[in-house]
Amino acid sequence: MSHPLFKLDGRVAMVSGAASGMGRQMAIGFAESGADVMLLDINLPGAEKTARDIESIGRRAIPVECDVSEVDQIRRAYELLDREFGRIDVLGNVAGEGHGGAPEKIPVEEVQQVFQNLVFGRFVMCQEGGRRMLEQGKGSIINFGSIGGWNSLGRGHMPYGMSMSAVIQMTRELSTEWASRGVRVNCIVPAQVWNDGLRERVAATDGLINTFVSGIPTGRLGEPEEIKGPAIFLASDASSFVTGIALPMDGGNLALNAGGTYPGSPRVSG
Repeated sequence: MSHPLFKLDGRVAMVSGAASGMGRQMAIGFAESGADVMLLDINLPGAEKTARDIESIGRRAIPVECDVSEVDQIRRAYELLDREFGRIDVLGNVAGEGHGGAPEKIPVEEVQQVFQNLVFGRFVMCQEGGRRMLEQGKGSIINFGSIGGWNSLGRGHMPYGMSMSAVIQMTRELSTEWASRGVRVNCIVPAQVWNDGLRERVAATDGLINTFVSGIPTGRLGEPEEIKGPAIFLASDASSFVTGIALPMDGGNLALNAGGTYPGSPRVSG
């Protein structure tokens, strides 16, 4: 029997990016812990599949087509949430596209679009969810950051890294503003976690997998299912005194010195 502190019975969660990858697994994890879930994604068929999987375990799920870079679409999704559920207890802020390019060449419009996706969209999601949680006097917001927002990845990641750094700081700011009013705001900071896009990049770029693995002391990339534990912890009363954190889900990446190695590392030990 699971510890009751981790239960989400009677709660309503909204998860963006719920059609695939970590967003999908987060939503399923919340449902497995007892929550009903609204599923946002630009990929509606994928969100509908996640909804069917959640319904098969006896929880309610509503898929919604939503581009989180579009403020009006976010607000319409929350209006539907109000009609269907009348409350929100947990927000999983996962979705958002990131583009890259050499900083001396990338058009500023592309940088602006990355911020629209990853920063402004996440802020509006937090703002709309936070307003409702503040009225209730309780709620948990879980933003998605990245190790690329903690330190530099290079390889043309500047717009992504700038955006994810902003998300991490936004989390700290919101947690400071809202904690005394019952709303906790935290951030999960993943390293490389397998998804279809990452598999394509690894297949197309010689040596990229070794670049990734050389910085992860566990010696492997993450699996999407591994988001469930941190997400359920931060969503539930098990983390009732935890707010404002950036929780690495990185296999030890941020703990490893840039010049360091670990047993079995692809790097040559010196």
